[in-house]
Amino acid sequence: MREEVGKFDFEKVIEEFEKITKDAGNVQKETLRRILEENASAEYLQNLGLNGRTDPESFKACVPLSTYKDLEPYINRLVDDVSPILTGKPITAVSLSSGTSQGNRKYIPWNDELFTTTVQIYQTSFAFRNRDFPIQDGKALNFIFSSNASQRKGGVMLGTATANVFGNPGYKNAMQALKAPSCSPNEVIFSPDFHQSLYCHLLCGLLFREEVQSISSTFAHSIIYAFRTFEQDWEELVNDIKEGVLSSRITVPSIRDAMSKLLKPNPELANLIHKKCTGLSNWYGLFPALFPNVKYIQGIMTGAMLPYVTKLRHYAGEVPLLTSEYGSSEGWIASNVNPKVAPEFATYAILPQIAYFEFIPLAQLDGTESKLEPVGLTDVKIGEEYEVVFTNPAGLYRYRLGDVVKVMGFHNSTPEIKFMRRSNLLLTINIDKNTENDLQFSVETASKFLAEEKIELIDYTSYIDLSKEPGHYVIFWEISGEASDEALVESCNCLDKSFIDPGYVTSRKVKGIDALELRVVGKGTFEKILESQVARGVPVSQFKTPRCIGPTNTTMLQILLENVVKSYVSTAYD
Repeated sequence: MREEVGKFDFEKVIEEFEKITKDAGNVQKETLRRILEENASAEYLQNLGLNGRTDPESFKACVPLSTYKDLEPYINRLVDDVSPILTGKPITAVSLSSGTSQGNRKYIPWNDELFTTTVQIYQTSFAFRNRDFPIQDGKALNFIFSSNASQRKGGVMLGTATANVFGNPGYKNAMQALKAPSCSPNEVIFSPDFHQSLYCHLLCGLLFREEVQSISSTFAHSIIYAFRTFEQDWEELVNDIKEGVLSSRITVPSIRDAMSKLLKPNPELANLIHKKCTGLSNWYGLFPALFPNVKYIQGIMTGAMLPYVTKLRHYAGEVPLLTSEYGSSEGWIASNVNPKVAPEFATYAILPQIAYFEFIPLAQLDGTESKLEPVGLTDVKIGEEYEVVFTNPAGLYRYRLGDVVKVMGFHNSTPEIKFMRRSNLLLTINIDKNTENDLQFSVETASKFLAEEKIELIDYTSYIDLSKEPGHYVIFWEISGEASDEALVESCNCLDKSFIDPGYVTSRKVKGIDALELRVVGKGTFEKILESQVARGVPVSQFKTPRCIGPTNTTMLQILLENVVKSYVSTAYD
């Protein structure tokens, strides 16, 4: 492994990135040409009359903007049919999105070209990260939870994006050269039971505590979840180390066998970890206490993950937090090439060679959808917001991702963007328009009343209740302790007042929208939501708490409603 790491030329990757981004316009044209040439025989493109043309003008004239709903009939066919439907070469794998917002998982076409773009994104992010925070001869505590792919008729493999990356024959050579060796053996990573996998990830981290130089997962949420679990299980983990015997809770034979090779009686290490844990105040500085040589904490920490940064900082103490890449279930988009910047201010530089990008100006989204005129990658303007559209090598053409980004600047001639929110409205009843950012601002403002009582907001989501007229907003909170009724009443009124969208304020004043409701759910409710998604096949590393529960997501809503312990109705507009 260390020989492979040595072969990776970080400076060469940075040099190539600088070269490509200086000529982003031409690189985009070449990227589109390559994608369209490779897929000229695809049924979808032939039906649109592209006739082998590869220039941007013909492409935009023939191929309409698309959404998942538009492409879904084609995707459903290719799952069971290897003919060239969306791509020239048959699609051999499909990635499943998490589907946490509306309860419906998307089937996303996957091929070797997407694996190549994944490698390019990871290499670029790692090269810049390693330049600022070099890792040497250490191990990484990676909270990776994979799943085995299942095969469908026609030879198409169905699985998560994680499984498709790990399962690619080129993964070991192309990807592992980017990382210090993982603490955990493959049997732990590919466990069929994520609870057992998580327990063993933590145990492996403790066993190699002196060698751990980074802690990472795809999303910040997974790291928070892992160490909230550690808070509950640390004494059992310490006992395993002391006795050299794995907990009886681990029942998967392959994991027990793999862990038995690592675990030997070590009372000295057990006592040291026990002393470190009991010496902490409310777990502040947990990461450097457990892992004295850790250099950074890494994962996606922007967008929906931003609310978890405060808790990560509590665990991390002075250890830097590094946000990594920006992408979606449909594919990667950009790398963080300024890793020293705090997650709250981080931007991502788009890689112009991995897909063909277009951007719909946000102002156009308020008008008729038939007049949308996206601009090219190099034509965006600093300070403006856009919805991202991309064409990738796996059969998504002029595909609207539904993400709104803000252009913060340029790295050479490629935009540096900041993820703002999903483009679809989050909370709306009549003329009100509140986004994920508005909800986050309201929650952050109201949670100060909890902080005054030294109580932490663990997680939150929302729901539009239309069961009676007029409808109203419902905010669900899970909190770390027993807050006073006074604090929760104040929080409820503050939540209501902090939605400052003019349509909402006006509607509340004229009673076009009823009083906001704050419902406090019992401890462990959001863990139940996570477990319900894992039971559906969503890997824990892919899970994101949805900030609004859609009407079709009945399973998630039922869990929340069944676990409400307190409820408060706003009097802010009485």
